[in-house]
Amino acid sequence: MLQFERFTLENGLRVLVHVDKATPMVAMNILYDVGARDEEQRRTGFAHLFEHLMFGGSVNIPEYDEPLQMAGGENNAYTTNDITNYHLQLPLKNMEVAFWLESDRMLSLAFSEKSLDVQRKVVSEEFKEHYLNKPYGDAWHLLRALAYKTHPYQWPTIGKDLKQIEEAHLDEVKAFFYKHYRPLNAIMCVAGNVTAEQVKELSEKWFGGIPAGEKYERNVPQEPKQEENRISDLYADVPLDALYKAWHIGARLTPPYYATDLITEIMGSGFSSRLYQRLVKEEQLFSNINCYHTGSLDPGLLVIEGKIREGKTIEAANEAVEKEIARLIAEGVTDSELQKSKNKIEAMIAFEDMTLLNRANNLAFYELIGDANLINDEWNRYQAVTTSFLLDTAKEIFREGNCNTLFYRKKVKE
Repeated sequence: MLQFERFTLENGLRVLVHVDKATPMVAMNILYDVGARDEEQRRTGFAHLFEHLMFGGSVNIPEYDEPLQMAGGENNAYTTNDITNYHLQLPLKNMEVAFWLESDRMLSLAFSEKSLDVQRKVVSEEFKEHYLNKPYGDAWHLLRALAYKTHPYQWPTIGKDLKQIEEAHLDEVKAFFYKHYRPLNAIMCVAGNVTAEQVKELSEKWFGGIPAGEKYERNVPQEPKQEENRISDLYADVPLDALYKAWHIGARLTPPYYATDLITEIMGSGFSSRLYQRLVKEEQLFSNINCYHTGSLDPGLLVIEGKIREGKTIEAANEAVEKEIARLIAEGVTDSELQKSKNKIEAMIAFEDMTLLNRANNLAFYELIGDANLINDEWNRYQAVTTSFLLDTAKEIFREGNCNTLFYRKKVKE
């Protein structure tokens, strides 16, 4: 059981405190309830752009990294389609430095054309390096656009089109900041050898005077039920053919989500999984294959992807994947397979909670999705999944009409 206390400042900032007396460090995690799903179609990639802008200096602190490093700290951040998360860790004796740094950039960034231009170039280079110039780099752009026709999950966090970031104006960037990066839209978790009283006093001192902002009301268009299978076929300059298949799944807090997680473990996570054993090891159709899900808050995707062995056809590989899915539907899973996958999940949950930063991150995340106490109930939700419920979930996911297939073919050299 992870213990914590919580309080809320007058400006709406929710604060969690997790006490760990065994560490000389303090971790601070600030989670903003904004991700790529909150962007406009014509201006995608803004949430990810802000992940970079937030390190470019704030109204009273021109450099974020330097004072943190001088205090013996380190930091990082990440953006997903659902959230933006900033975290840092530093020695307990320098804890107040964290409050000073994070409160100032929540108060206001040091907006300037120069800062925007610098970070825009950084993001543009990242886009080119990882998504345009890298083999298979655009696969997720293509797969998302194939699977989602209404929901903003149709674009990845980097954005739909590089041009949208290149053309972003300073006034648009400011508006996005003051809409989303406000105390009312944030959750802070402080973990370490601290007391709730200490954290409350420092929170009031450094964050209490920041204007609350307006409560952001999310109004995301939901994806209608997919009724027809979709196929996209393309040729690119890549070393091997690759197969990508995606099916819509349930939302994060629904019981089928936990069954889906277990399905991905059984089907394609690791060398002992069904897909690896059958299609890589025995039939040697794939050089590698994985089965996973997107883990998103709104209904996400279960994905099977793999590179096809030289000399094998992508059609034969696709047929073999569908055959394995048909076998899952026809036979279900054994009690031992289910238990093995549950054991792996239990180990992962335990491992995640070992580090102070992960605990601070996870507590903030569970508070966002409903209640930080959910972190202590997560394992029970996996335990509740039976072989029959897993089979029912698999039948719903792998039903006719719910599949999106991307044939990513190697160009034939003339």
